Amino acid sequence: MISPGPQTQAVASITRRAAQRLREGHLWVYRSDLERLDAAAASPGESAVSPEALVTVADSRGIPLGTALYSSASEIALRMVSRKPGLSRAEYLAELRERVGRALHLRETLVPLAFPGTTEVDAASETNACRLVFSEADDLPGIVADRYHGLVVVQLLTQGTAQDDVRQVLAGVLAGQPWVETVVERPDARMRELEHLDAPPDAPLYIREGSEAGLRTIFTINGVRFHFDVGAGQKTGAFLDQRLNYAASARVAHGRALDVCTYQGGFALHLAQTCQRVTGVDASRAALEVADRNLELNPSLTAKVDWLEADAFELLRDFADSGQRFDTIVLDPPAFAKSKRAAEGALRGYKELNLRALKMLNPNGTLVTCSCSHHVGMEEFLSVVRDAAADAGRRVQLLEMRGAAPDHPAILTLPETSYLKCLICRVE
Repeated sequence: MISPGPQTQAVASITRRAAQRLREGHLWVYRSDLERLDAAAASPGESAVSPEALVTVADSRGIPLGTALYSSASEIALRMVSRKPGLSRAEYLAELRERVGRALHLRETLVPLAFPGTTEVDAASETNACRLVFSEADDLPGIVADRYHGLVVVQLLTQGTAQDDVRQVLAGVLAGQPWVETVVERPDARMRELEHLDAPPDAPLYIREGSEAGLRTIFTINGVRFHFDVGAGQKTGAFLDQRLNYAASARVAHGRALDVCTYQGGFALHLAQTCQRVTGVDASRAALEVADRNLELNPSLTAKVDWLEADAFELLRDFADSGQRFDTIVLDPPAFAKSKRAAEGALRGYKELNLRALKMLNPNGTLVTCSCSHHVGMEEFLSVVRDAAADAGRRVQLLEMRGAAPDHPAILTLPETSYLKCLICRVE
């Protein structure tokens, strides 16, 4: 029980429902579940809690549940960082340093191909890009870090982590890794708006002595090479969570292939290893220009590859109406459901895409269909594809149910971390 006397740290009292979720292993408290926020006693007249503060979380009876990062703006008001109440900023930073180190060690185990000296690899398996830190999944809420060869891109996504002391800890740990040349921070525009974050520093967080501050590089996954530019693209620049799904799809792809929402050619270039002709489709001309440059990086690919700038729904409708047929189709659209309220509309969108794709596949065709909307669960996604198969009158064999690559681990008690679904199907 938290005493009613002066506190050295602000206390957030939450609803019974939220407290139960935390006790069951969830890590977030939504603003609607925040009953009261009592500032730490500082001096007369000072009562506001600073947006980036660490606060003690307690249930409605005053029983402490741990320490959380507080946000004054986000709908996720509290993100748990420790089961210990009253954790100080200094203790948090020390924990942060240890947890980042553990996350890096885990990646050496999960993605040994990406770390020199850990395993022997052939050119076809070469990989030097992966996720290094995955927020709550690594017990590091509000922090993401991705590796692209010698360049590490960091995102600090909350008021409590977008702070110079956190930047110093991250730079210090990453500087100790022999494969790191440069560390840069790239803000997520949407999260910056939601969290009311200031612009990050322009300068890199770290540059290895004797090297240049390279903000562009070439990285490799599964032996396929890609251009990378810190200032361009979505997320931190590429979709590393699909790494193993790219390879799995290439193993069953054949004939004439269509990659819908190709972005910078991730699936398309992998399909070009086993297909005769590949068409990559995206609504972004800038993304397709990078995809074409990526194609030039891989002269060993013998498939004929072309790119189409088009809206996915309109193109599939036009292709279906004109009688176009394919042996392999990949559907990898952006997240349709940004919120729970948008889930119903997202399901309709997924069904339309899958229905049109199923109608265009030749017998014994391959369908690879993906969803990255965490508000749409695997069972819901399966149901959508099942309904689309029934409406199309096609018999569909589910060959593989896949998720994100293991460097994007999920927490069983935080279902939001299980966001990516990938189904690989054979269509008769």
